[in-house]
Amino acid sequence: MINATTASTVTLPAPRHPLMWVPTLYLAQGLPFYAVALVAGLMLKSMGLPNDQIARWTGLLGLAWVFKALWSPFLELARSKKHVVVTFQLIGGVALAGVALALQLPAWFAISIGLFAVVALASATHDIAADGVYIASLNERQQAAYAGWQGAFFNAAKFVSLGGLVILAGYLEKRIGTAPAWTVVFALLAATMVALALYHLWALPGGAVRRAGAATGTSARGIANTLVDVIRAFFAKPGIWLAILFIIMFRAGEGQIQTIGPLFLRDARDIGGLGLTTGEVGAVYGTAGTIAFLAGSIAGGYFTSWLGLKRAMIYLILAMNLPNLVFYYLSVAQPESLGVIAAALGLEMFGYGFGFVGIILFIMQVVASGPYQTAHYALGTGFMQLGFVLFKMISGDIQQALGYRSFFLWVVCAALPVLLLIRFVRLESQTSAS
Repeated sequence: MINATTASTVTLPAPRHPLMWVPTLYLAQGLPFYAVALVAGLMLKSMGLPNDQIARWTGLLGLAWVFKALWSPFLELARSKKHVVVTFQLIGGVALAGVALALQLPAWFAISIGLFAVVALASATHDIAADGVYIASLNERQQAAYAGWQGAFFNAAKFVSLGGLVILAGYLEKRIGTAPAWTVVFALLAATMVALALYHLWALPGGAVRRAGAATGTSARGIANTLVDVIRAFFAKPGIWLAILFIIMFRAGEGQIQTIGPLFLRDARDIGGLGLTTGEVGAVYGTAGTIAFLAGSIAGGYFTSWLGLKRAMIYLILAMNLPNLVFYYLSVAQPESLGVIAAALGLEMFGYGFGFVGIILFIMQVVASGPYQTAHYALGTGFMQLGFVLFKMISGDIQQALGYRSFFLWVVCAALPVLLLIRFVRLESQTSAS
């Protein structure tokens, strides 16, 4: 039998520098995620839905990223993860275009939720293949060095969306109406995804092919056996249940802040919000927030590469939970100056960008180490998303029960258990520790 890895080296072109494809790959990974997780919520807020329904529906859509690991073995069998990446970028772009059209229809809510579900499934599947390209194309030291770029551009998609596109939505809402404004936004998102897919046909490395040691059976039984092997090997890892709890709790604060924070900025001051317009929310996230997040993400990657994950993790966790304190301050002080609000959100985004590197590298280098690396990374990020979704889905009900100020205090407290878990969780890969 011909070794697939050996055969692939005969036909591959010279690899391109990681900065030619890592930033755009993770921008394409982030755009549909934030379209579902954040932009959809602001659109639904503009269309008049209450916070609890927004959190619940967008949280349910997030389950696609939780369960993506169940079909990850199918992608282990793909001869080229590059082509999987491009295909699902195109599918996501088409579905986003469908959302743009659906907003003009009487049954806009049901149709748009259905199309957002397609976007979520396509994006979750794309994530598996994209991370596979990253892991297969870079060694461990490169993975750490470029993790900052990875995290920066995944979350830069948040600011492309909440910055430029939401500013545009706020501008257009006043001139052409709410539904037409958001139609333009989702049409632009769709066009961007299609353009990125075409670019990646050229830019992505072609070497992320099926590896020796991954399942080679192409029958239904072979794939099912692979899935069983992947899951069994994953849960047989030493300390895996503690690692899963650590992953889930790492995002306890973030899942709630990322959902309720933008809605808090929009709500009126007499009910505890800051009373910002759609355009102002986009402006504060798209200026200071964008710069601070990119700086934090890149600094976090190089900081962790220099110090090592084990020594850096405590600082990454503290940075990750800085946003919780920022929003508590905003809910207490309720500043009226847009400059003060922008500065506070810049601090929030720097901390989030710096800290997010920690959970990505923990899953990549500790949880996913060993056989079935890509599939185990998908399982790890599935649990990471489960933590986000669980806290996201309940965040609207908690906020409505407590009010904004008490809610943000609760979020500060909800982030404390992960600081305790760091004393017990293993922070080295099995290969590094052996």
